[in-house]
Amino acid sequence: MIAIIDYGAGNLFSVKNALDYLGEESIISSEKEEIISADKLILPGVGAFGDAMKKLINSGLTSVIVGEAQRKPLLGISLGMQLLFERSFEFGEHEGLDLIKGTVELIKPYEHGVYNVPHMGWNALGNNKNCALLREVDEGSYVYFVHSYAAVCEHENVAAYCEYGGKIPAVVAEKNIFGCQFHPEKSGEIGLKILKNFCEM
Repeated sequence: MIAIIDYGAGNLFSVKNALDYLGEESIISSEKEEIISADKLILPGVGAFGDAMKKLINSGLTSVIVGEAQRKPLLGISLGMQLLFERSFEFGEHEGLDLIKGTVELIKPYEHGVYNVPHMGWNALGNNKNCALLREVDEGSYVYFVHSYAAVCEHENVAAYCEYGGKIPAVVAEKNIFGCQFHPEKSGEIGLKILKNFCEM
């Protein structure tokens, strides 16, 4: 059973629909007991980091997520991935879940003079290292992004990147904790393959 964590700031039903399409058993839940009993967790997210983190704290689920991430696979999607880091500088400075070392900062493509923010649309994955989430996903596969802020973290935690005015972490990993900056549930067959790989962990 996969629990899709409902804290009031996630694109829940598109993720649930993708898992249903794959034939994977899942629930959308804000209940601590259901999250604890699940085999795997997905943390979605849309909107601004500070607002999402406030909702997560108000839900009372932060300690549950941090605790369960020590013993079962966890996948953060889009803003959900960003929440895995120590802090974000989106509209101020905000503490994150601190499950992966690093920060979340505004993309600065203007330094290269060619791109716009937000980064929105399809972009290719460049693989940085072997990662169970990317099993049988070819380098150069296209996935769908919508974001203005990106992770700044250690090279060893970047499983794949995309090129957008420089290398931007697209998939991050720390032991059994994973994050996708893109939306796998909106990324066609490649996105479904990535979700299936997570389900099979």
